[in-house]
Amino acid sequence: MTRLKIASWNINSVRARAPIIAQLIADEQPDILCLQETKAEDHVFPAELFHGLGYTHRKLNGQRMHHGVAILSRLPLHDEGRHDWQDNGEARHIGARLDCGIRIENVYVPAGGDTPDRTLNPKFGQKLDFIERMTRWSEGLREPTLIVGDFNVAPLECDVWSHKALLDVVSHTPVEVAALGRLQAAHEWVDLGRHFIPAPERNFTWWSYRSLDFTKNDRGRRLDHMWCSPGLAPQASAHRVLEPCRSWQRPSDHVPLVVEFEL
Repeated sequence: MTRLKIASWNINSVRARAPIIAQLIADEQPDILCLQETKAEDHVFPAELFHGLGYTHRKLNGQRMHHGVAILSRLPLHDEGRHDWQDNGEARHIGARLDCGIRIENVYVPAGGDTPDRTLNPKFGQKLDFIERMTRWSEGLREPTLIVGDFNVAPLECDVWSHKALLDVVSHTPVEVAALGRLQAAHEWVDLGRHFIPAPERNFTWWSYRSLDFTKNDRGRRLDHMWCSPGLAPQASAHRVLEPCRSWQRPSDHVPLVVEFEL
């Protein structure tokens, strides 16, 4: 039996927040770290930092000042894949296969702007189309797969601080929730966050920077997710949301997720 530990974090700039990434690694020692919103082209990604911490394998899909995803690993990574689900060249996905046969897919779904109407807000339409392209891809999956990242959708009523207040707010609108539901059904994805922390238990992963003390009003949303193929789910042994990281120095507005498998 081999333990596999994977962390995922929308870091909101890998270079600006390198110290707290190093802190996470020191605390958790994941075998694999998936980052979203790295905001760095591949040639300026701080690879030496991670190499020195034992992450000698990496797959990068970076972009200057925006977006960007990375898989950093202590284990070999093979068969790199990149899907342009945004259909405009933005760096929002990177995938790879492990020696054990599991594929890891790391994704940063677009936020979708402020207005939940694709006729008035093209960004919202792009988000829905992005999820639809992921859905079509999911239908053809045959390998055991773990998909992680910032999905930018809080699907359940208990995944936001106030269902009523956020019904018309992008990330929790019925049309987004329905789109994410179709994506989940396309591969019978197992939502590990709710597998280990059943609804309606509190489970937030994001708090706005607009609140100086996010703990006072606790207006969180569950935007970050870890889903796995149904055949892989029985081997998942633990899942945690590292909420204390939101209080670290110069934090991201998201917190890391950690999943463990016994293979």
